[in-house]
Formats: sequence, C-alpha cells, structure tokens
Amino acid sequence: MTGVNAPGFPEARVRARARNGTAEVFPPVDEYGIQLFGADGDAAPADPGCLDDLDTARLVPPVFMPQRLEKLIELGREPVPDDVDLATTIGGFRAPLPVYVSAFGSTRIAAGDAGLAASRQAGRLGLPMVIGENLVPVGGYRRGGDTSPILARIRAYAEHCPPELGGVVVQQSTEDADSEVWNLVYSDPSVRDLVDSGRLAFELKLGQGAKPGLGGMTVVDAADARRLADRFDVRDVLTGDRWLRCATPGTFTEEIVRQQVRFMRNNFPRARVWVKFHPGRDVAHAATTAWRAGADAVTVDGAQGGTGWAPRAFLGQVGLPLGECLRRIGRPEGCLLASGRIWEGGRAVRALALGATAVGLGRAALLAVDTDGEQGLVRLVSALALEARLLISALGRYDAGALSVDDLWWPGAAAPATVATPATPATAASPAGPAVPVGGGR
Repeated sequence: MTGVNAPGFPEARVRARARNGTAEVFPPVDEYGIQLFGADGDAAPADPGCLDDLDTARLVPPVFMPQRLEKLIELGREPVPDDVDLATTIGGFRAPLPVYVSAFGSTRIAAGDAGLAASRQAGRLGLPMVIGENLVPVGGYRRGGDTSPILARIRAYAEHCPPELGGVVVQQSTEDADSEVWNLVYSDPSVRDLVDSGRLAFELKLGQGAKPGLGGMTVVDAADARRLADRFDVRDVLTGDRWLRCATPGTFTEEIVRQQVRFMRNNFPRARVWVKFHPGRDVAHAATTAWRAGADAVTVDGAQGGTGWAPRAFLGQVGLPLGECLRRIGRPEGCLLASGRIWEGGRAVRALALGATAVGLGRAALLAVDTDGEQGLVRLVSALALEARLLISALGRYDAGALSVDDLWWPGAAAPATVATPATPATAASPAGPAVPVGGGR
C-alpha cells in the first residue's frame, strides 16, 4: 500500500474485498454454525454520516415472479443467480458487467503506479475506462520512449483488454481544449487499434460530483505553477512549496451543449461521444439536451463522489445526491451512467433500478489497486458482480436491464394506493356459475 486513504468512505471494507474477493460478500465462514446472523450495524452499506437516499432505499422482491417463470420455461429448470445476464452496452462499448472505471481526479495518483494498475486490471475485466482531463495539462503528451502518463495508461489498458470488449474514454473540459487532448489522442498511431475497433470515446466534462460548479483543481509545485500560469489560474493559497492550479468550469447553455456534441461528432466521427454533468438541480434537462444532440452516453456524478482535490465546503454541502439526480432524470432517453460512492452490489443495483445503464468505480477502484496491484480491482469487481446477481435474481429478474423503480422502497414512503387481492375460495366465482358460500347450500 502507498498510504492512499479515503476518509468517510468504507475504505477498510473495500480493501478487504480487494484482498479476499467474493468471500467478503458473506459473513466470516468460521462463524458459520456458531453465530446467529441478522441485520446489524456491520451489514450497513455505508458510513451513516454519508448516507443519501440511494443508500436508504431497500430492494423489495415480490412474492409472485412471472419473469422467473419465463426463465424456468426457457431453461427447463429452476433459475439460479448465475443465470442473471449482466452483459450490457456502455456508451457504445460492449461490457461483461454494468460497470466502468471512472476518471481519477488526482493526477498524482492517476499518473503513477496505481493508475497503470487500474488500467491493466480494467482491461483484463473488459470494463470501459475513463481517463481524466488533468493528465495532459499537468503531465504533458509525449510519444516515443519517454511516454506521457495518458499514453502509458491507454497502452496498459489496450494490451490487456480482449478485442471485443471495453473501450477507453478520454475526458476534456472547455479550458483543456487548448491542450488539444482529443486531437493528439485521435491522431496518435499507437491508439489506432482502439479507433479502428470502435473502442475510443471522448467525454466532454461539464462538471463533477466533488465540486459542482467549479473546474478541476490540482496541487502542483512551484516549477509546474510557473509552467502552467499562462493557461490556468494558479494560486498561492496553500502551505509550503505548493500551488493550486484551478481550471474554469466553462460556461454552458442548451445551445452550447448541442453545438459541442455536434462538434465532437463531426470532428471525431470514429469516436463515441460522452458528456459528464455535475449533480445540478437541472440535471434532467441537461441530460436530455445531450442525448437529443447525439451523445452516446451521459454521466452523472452524484454529490459526495470524486477522487480529486476539492474545497471542504463543497464535499458535504453542494450538489444533489446521486439518488435524487436519478429520480429527477426518471426514465432516461439514452445511456445513463452513474457514479458516486459505488463500491458494492447493493448501491449499484439500486442505481440500475433507478434507470442507470451502468455504474462507475472511482475511489473504490483506486483503493483496490492500491491494496493489490495485480488482482485488487479484479477481486472487488468479482464481489460486486456476485452480489448483483444474487440481488437481481432475488427480485425475480434475470437481466440487469429489467430492473425498475418498482424494485425499490424508501422508509416513510406511502404504500401503493391499491393492492390487488386474489380471490379466496369463499368469494371466487366458479366456472359453472355463481360462488356458493363455504358450508352453505339450499
């Protein structure tokens, strides 16, 4: 481990999954036959101080399961959790699970061994991977022997990813356009295989969950501060030989977003188009605007999400929780991706039930590869996939895309207005005529 930590995040439980994989889905096996199990504090999915309405929702299986019957007839046997199909298409990319690896806001972590380990393991899993917009402005873009961080991550991913799965998504914000990140990547011969196989996407970043309404922030030393000062707002507000590099968030209206998406489709016709929004109060309007303009995917980063540097006042006080974002969007018009505090199957499945096509792993992915650079993310995802299959099958579904808001219940929510009550033998009409009361006669 490198000393990376995540206060307020279930770090210990994520690291346990990175070490032990699917075994962490269940209580300790040596307690079987000794301890009596039931709901307790240890079973809670998140730190109570960080709960949002997505965490408080409960998954509620029905008693009658027509989709299970359909699956039984299809298979000729009783369905089991392994029969749940988790494969999906994420922003134009085929994926074995409704999961992708989010961009890492911390350039120091993302550009180092952890970023490379995450790239290799995401590639092995066949999961789409997003690369943050800060890597090129801070780390540069160099081809050849002394490869820049962004190319190193792309190559590590491509070398390990099956040719029919996954894809790489490269972010760029408005201010980062001066670095021509997309042009450099799109024209790079080393990325040609991804372009030719349709596994490259560009994501227009309008915001992020960690600091809605602000641009990216990175901590740099004095030398980098002088180098970046002509393109970014570099401020001396930190201690020691550290400076804060601030990017502007950009200015957007409906028409500007439409034009940006069209620009991306016209200039990079062989790349998919993703758009990322912060958890703003008009997120539903923004998402619909992007889809109708032609975006292949819209990413919503809920408040309390993020891996990068942010002012403390923003971390717990600004932006909508992820669950509220998803509820405001409702039935999505296109591929909807959700990120923010995802690390286990329960929160992931609840997000899918609220309309998300897939969920992103950010902090959880970094902690996993920091715990084990070879297998940590693989084990974490394996545990999440097992939980997802158990939960989805318990709901009587056998396709992740079949989940719906009907599978959720929130404490304090009103009961359904009407509940269908099956007829009883005492009141049911018989095929031969009117019902006769039990024990009655002429």
